[in-house]
Amino acid sequence: MTTIRQRRVGKGTEADDDQPSEEKNLKPDGKILSGDTGGKLWNILSITVGGIVAISLGLLTSVYVATLHENDLWFSNIKEVEREISFRTECGLYYSYYKQMIQAASIQQGLHGLVYDNKTESVRTINILERMNVYQEVFLSILYRILPIQQYLEPVYFYIYTLFGLQAVYVIALYVTSWLLSGTWLSGLLAACWYVTNRIDTTRVEFTIPLRENWALPFFAVQIAAITYLLRTHLQPVQERLTLMAVFIATFLFSLTWQFNQFMMLIQALALFILDCFDMLPTAKVMWLYIIQISGLLLVCVLQFFNSMILGSLLISFNASVLIARTIQKNLKKGGLLNRLGKLILHVLLVLCLTLLINKFIKKILNLESDEHIFKFLKAKFGFGATRDFDANLYLCEEAFGLLPLNTFSRLSDTLLFYVYIFVLFFMTVAAVIIAFWNLSGSNQVQFMEKMEECTVTLKPDAAYNLIHTILFGCLALSTMRMKYLWTSHMCVFASFGLCSTEVWKLTLKCIHLYTSQRTRVIKYSVPIMTLLYISYKFWPGIMDELSELREFYDPDTVELMNWINSSVNSGDPWR
Repeated sequence: MTTIRQRRVGKGTEADDDQPSEEKNLKPDGKILSGDTGGKLWNILSITVGGIVAISLGLLTSVYVATLHENDLWFSNIKEVEREISFRTECGLYYSYYKQMIQAASIQQGLHGLVYDNKTESVRTINILERMNVYQEVFLSILYRILPIQQYLEPVYFYIYTLFGLQAVYVIALYVTSWLLSGTWLSGLLAACWYVTNRIDTTRVEFTIPLRENWALPFFAVQIAAITYLLRTHLQPVQERLTLMAVFIATFLFSLTWQFNQFMMLIQALALFILDCFDMLPTAKVMWLYIIQISGLLLVCVLQFFNSMILGSLLISFNASVLIARTIQKNLKKGGLLNRLGKLILHVLLVLCLTLLINKFIKKILNLESDEHIFKFLKAKFGFGATRDFDANLYLCEEAFGLLPLNTFSRLSDTLLFYVYIFVLFFMTVAAVIIAFWNLSGSNQVQFMEKMEECTVTLKPDAAYNLIHTILFGCLALSTMRMKYLWTSHMCVFASFGLCSTEVWKLTLKCIHLYTSQRTRVIKYSVPIMTLLYISYKFWPGIMDELSELREFYDPDTVELMNWINSSVNSGDPWR
């Protein structure tokens, strides 16, 4: 009987309650079989409405942050020099390259000025395209020169509106990821609302516009959404290839726009490695993701004039080591518990040793020491010894690289986000531990398998990936405050998915012996709707007050200094 049921699900003719087919997962309510005409019409209507809501929320978020920026600085009324001063610290440096490309006599001359730059560092000529991630400024400046918009839109507005527009992409990607995981677009709506109401902890785009993370994180969110879809079962070959292409493009753009790309993707690779070791993801898809990460990073390396720091990154060494180890070790996922544990320990040791050897070899060949300050910083940060390295100590003095403040959790709790996140994280972590043990033991006991059927529904491959992803990036955020934006945005996705997930509520209710399919369906929709009503009631007045508060930029001393520099210093001087 069990065999017959599995065969029917595989053919897509009948969906079991505990193992929903992919067509059923795409529905927001999962009540009607997709083979029925009414079910198909409902499915189309649901996807259409969900898509419209996603695009609307993305655009509203973009307008919201743009309005906050305008209200905070009165950006449209201040002078050009004041606008440029508002881009503080390195933000102003990045914008200056965009301005340099715009003001160049030609695109070729602008690119030449970046490749042979003698203004950024005194008495030195450096290649900006190699040293910094500024290809986005180059592309945007070329686009501005080509498009017939110069008479209608100033360069600075084209720049900031592009970044505010990327916030729409960001919110839509978070929305889609939550929708894919839960099967209902109500989950995406809740994720987007949490992202906006927790804006202080999910983004800082409105006051640090040119910062590299504001370019990169939308593409990272798109990549996570594509990976989530890729890990779904029963994908057609064409769907799989197109999804792999989307993952590659998003990975490449993320790597091209942020200097910390290799470290973020190393954490992602570790998540894939952990899940693959416990047989919780399809090995073939994991291998493709390793290859995509390497390919994307190598392409960025070529564009950055063969930047040696990229070639010597731990990510390339780790991914290459995993691919080699999987080729050497056969039958890694066969045998009993002790046999599997032994193979797994050997596999981990082999990958670790190969990673260190390959990384040392590459750095020896390239005579590379450009990233040593990062490891010295990590060593000093976690108490493994002091360092006299200037760059490492500079990071240690920065508040942004310190531990995550505890008041972050109180703010996240005000919107109920943190409470829901912990609730979902607990149940899914327990399920993951049980599944990992079962996969390693290879048990064939009928009674144990019946218990595991419940957990397997709760933790499908796409949910398993997002679980490990949120745990690892949560650890990163706790240790380094600047990286919290990678975690808090995904926290919105993960919490909303759990609150709207049939599997999570089914497991929860079965644990307390209250499960019925009707009760699960009611809770699945009523709890998210009540959460949305609570958020709207509590935070909508505050958002309206925030939008009505009008301030303006005021820094006369810096403006006077910049005016003096522009009038007194030669145009070719590095000070200018």
